[in-house]
Amino acid sequence: MASDIKIALVGNPNTGKSTLFNLLTGLNQKIGNFPGITVDKKIGYCKLPNNLQAEIIDLPGTYSLYPKSRDESIVFQVLADRHNASHPELIVLVADATNLRRNLLLYTQVADLGLPIILALNMMDMAKKEGLEIDINKLSTRLGIQVVAISARGNQGLDDLKNAIVNRSTIATQVAGADVTVLAPEAIAEVRRVLQIENDYYALQMLHQHQHVENIPAPAHVALEQIKTDAGFESSKQQAAETISRYRYLSTILSGVIKDTGAARKFIFSDKLDSVLTHKVWGFLIFIFILFFIFNSIFSWSTYPMELIESAFAWLTSYGHEHLPEGILTNLLLDGILAGLGGVVIFIPQIAILFAFISVLEDTGYMARVTFMMDKVMSKFGMSGKSVVPMIGSLACAVPSIMSARNIESWKDRIITIMVSPLVSCSARLPVYTLLISLIIPKTHLFGFINLQGLTLMGMYIISILAAVLVAFVMKFLIKATEKSYFIMELPVYRKPRWSNVIFTMYEKSKTFVLEAGKVIIAISIVLWVMATYGPPKRFEALDKKYAAIEASQDSVQIATLERDHAAERLENSYAGILGHAIEPAIRPLGFDWKIGIALITSFAAREAFVGTMATIYSVEDGADNVGTIRSKMMAAKNANTGLPIFTFATGFALMLFYAFAMQCMSTVAVVYRETKSWKWPMIQVAYMTVMAYIASLIAYQLLK
Repeated sequence: MASDIKIALVGNPNTGKSTLFNLLTGLNQKIGNFPGITVDKKIGYCKLPNNLQAEIIDLPGTYSLYPKSRDESIVFQVLADRHNASHPELIVLVADATNLRRNLLLYTQVADLGLPIILALNMMDMAKKEGLEIDINKLSTRLGIQVVAISARGNQGLDDLKNAIVNRSTIATQVAGADVTVLAPEAIAEVRRVLQIENDYYALQMLHQHQHVENIPAPAHVALEQIKTDAGFESSKQQAAETISRYRYLSTILSGVIKDTGAARKFIFSDKLDSVLTHKVWGFLIFIFILFFIFNSIFSWSTYPMELIESAFAWLTSYGHEHLPEGILTNLLLDGILAGLGGVVIFIPQIAILFAFISVLEDTGYMARVTFMMDKVMSKFGMSGKSVVPMIGSLACAVPSIMSARNIESWKDRIITIMVSPLVSCSARLPVYTLLISLIIPKTHLFGFINLQGLTLMGMYIISILAAVLVAFVMKFLIKATEKSYFIMELPVYRKPRWSNVIFTMYEKSKTFVLEAGKVIIAISIVLWVMATYGPPKRFEALDKKYAAIEASQDSVQIATLERDHAAERLENSYAGILGHAIEPAIRPLGFDWKIGIALITSFAAREAFVGTMATIYSVEDGADNVGTIRSKMMAAKNANTGLPIFTFATGFALMLFYAFAMQCMSTVAVVYRETKSWKWPMIQVAYMTVMAYIASLIAYQLLK
């Protein structure tokens, strides 16, 4: 899409930069009060006055141009390298008006790169509530740039910002800040000569981090290393000296700009709340209570809409069999595709409720407190507090969570986090858990208000988190590394959740779940229907002769169940049945039959395929006569040898443990390979998780049967 100007949004984490990006572009990405929520650069387009259009790039949040992670290095690459495809013509630096001094440290660094810049002071409404008055005009004069007051959450000041962009200067007008040439004058001059550049601060940054800039030839990297050696350049000492110099400069700039009117301070409420929510005892109890409330609500609130969806699919199947012509295509559509899709769509209410709660917890700032609170616990088990972010994120999906582990500086901590994050129960496991729980746990309430099914669901999530922590503890001793890890984060102030964002998150995540899972499950359902409908011709011919003879015998007892028995035996002798029987000896000690075995195999593409697989298998087995719900069919399923229900408490719990621990997600395997650049780690992950799942299921079934 053609644009008149390219703009980069730059700022510290949690300054509302991503919220501003959404307001400007109309695109909706993940927004939250979560540390490091913007992982990759995001691009969108914005209409400006005078029929102009801007391309806006949302760069990862960073406290400084000195990167502490791979994602933060993107900021310097884009801003400094004029050959970079995303290099902007204008920078909009978003600063938190309630903490201006710290936010302006990044401004002074970015300004020294010599690009046109506008300063957007966000959260001005909050600054006013906290008794802070900022003289915008005086700050603008001292910095030599346009300064715009905005409130992204309140959608205030957006037109002023757009006008400022239209009326921008095409050259850098900012007043020179701290003199960085005094830090290493000879080395800076030599870098300018070697790289043929004019900007002193760019030259200084190249001494610090030339390895992060891609468009520099190898000889230049060698030359820069030689310059550092000759000058005795120590990066850490130079960074410290530069930071001190910049804060001295900011003290001069901000003198008389910020006035404290004596209103209530911002941290009084936050501090009082934090003393409870991050308490070493009460904090954990409150967190457990919140988890209980979430999972109790998932079951209680979703019952009615799930029953409606379930009834709707049962009616559609029944209506289809009544009005569509009999044949292969009708059976494929109704017993294959529709049955598999129904197994996905029914869980939309629970997925929506789960993500609504996650969105509220992120938006209010509570998730950041959980991260902080868990740091000491995690450090004892071989991980830093930063590992909590991917692990909590894995409650939604392990794939982006594993990618977010890039922010962990320690190689050992990062590898351990990647290896254990898939153990945390993700949203793909939710349909499996809820289906099995509805089969083996009675729909009752303890003390009149505690939903027993919801309590069981919470228990499965806690089991998965404990398993991840214990595996991390073991890996702490198996993976060797000498580097030390640390955890620094800023706790955002508490805020009201943005309900529009919560509703959008519910919609977006539900849509993603249906589209992503639906594509896989429809494909699996079609293949599975074919495998379950067809088999070796000789076997099917023998079955047809057998049941023709029974029908001819006029035996009323056998004829009463003729269709059902014939369909069941055809399924057992189909290609799917043969495959299931082949692996049955290995899974029989776990309490699983050959039908469950088929579901285990298809689930290695995606866990949620279990529900669609079981729906397809039981639909094929029951034929057109029985169009009940998948739950009713599974609940009625009997063991052919014992006559007892297949899904007993022992079998159901063992199956849930298998799905809790097994690596049944090809996307996760792929992303682990991409993040580690080796097949070694995903193969180890698949192996240990499969063994762990098998042993846990075996022990559970043998003890409970």
